[in-house]
Amino acid sequence: MTDSKKIRNMEQFAAISGLSRPTVSKFFHDPESVRPSTRQRIEEALERHQYRPNIYAINQNRQLTKTIGIVVPYLADPYFAEIARTLETRCIEAGFSPSLFSSHGKRELENGILDGLRSMKPAGVLLAPLGRASDRRVIEDFCNDVPTVLFDSNIEQVGDAFIGSDNRQFTAIMVDYLCRTGAPPSFFEMKTPPNPNAKRRRLGYIAAMERLGHQPDVHSVDGDGWALEEIGLVEGRKLLEAGLLETSAVLCSNDRLAIGFLSACFDLGMKVGLAPDAAIRVAGMDGHPFSKFTSPPLTTVAHDYEAVADRAFKTLSAFIGDQAPAGGRVEALFEGRLLMRASA
Repeated sequence: MTDSKKIRNMEQFAAISGLSRPTVSKFFHDPESVRPSTRQRIEEALERHQYRPNIYAINQNRQLTKTIGIVVPYLADPYFAEIARTLETRCIEAGFSPSLFSSHGKRELENGILDGLRSMKPAGVLLAPLGRASDRRVIEDFCNDVPTVLFDSNIEQVGDAFIGSDNRQFTAIMVDYLCRTGAPPSFFEMKTPPNPNAKRRRLGYIAAMERLGHQPDVHSVDGDGWALEEIGLVEGRKLLEAGLLETSAVLCSNDRLAIGFLSACFDLGMKVGLAPDAAIRVAGMDGHPFSKFTSPPLTTVAHDYEAVADRAFKTLSAFIGDQAPAGGRVEALFEGRLLMRASA
């Protein structure tokens, strides 16, 4: 007979077992160091509650492991490069040694990285999974073995924490802005986007347009992988040449697609922006580090890189110290900031 209530840390296990935290800690360090009757009581409680201690956190007290793994889907993407840089800085400031890995958008590489990290016995891991391309079972098993905080892409009910951006809010504030300042926007996305957040943004766009009384106009174009600028250029040009847009404003699912779309406008001699003689307005989402250097500068919604990195690292630090907060899985979403620039 097992208790279905999940025990999240050693303090909770000790309390529900009617034992002191030091006694439980002593048992996990050396089962022979406690009295036989106490050992039997703890072992029965372990079986009843199906609790498995965080061995990596326990080892902090003995070995002072200082490695923290940071895993992203595609390090060449400037968004992931920026968030990884910010996370690395947090780790270094706290006295840890970050090790950075990129899965290059491939499930087998992501699985291999996690296997390698497990053998390294890191203090903890900050993981931005591929999402729907990930092997859910592998991610779940890893999170059960190693203190892990997911960020950017959420895998529902996997792991003890997810920290990310509120993608529906991104599209809501951008749609509100574009409708307030001109024609309501069409939505430009990939049919098979590499990042699962794209779906949330599309749903956010549809909800915002309907809330404002406008008919959504979604264009899902061909292309997969991470060559987003090229896809934005090629597919955006096809869309413009065919005259398929129902409006003179376009909201791209992300800034990299928007940068390609701006290039398509340039190739076709279309002036972009709010000027009276402009043919179209173009906006994106992400706060791409290079978005302010496009021509014209790209209107976008920026991630709060600092807030996401701070919360992710602080949450992981709590897990490493075996101080996971009570109340179930931790989830925190941070709103984006509208950057009004010349493209829209």
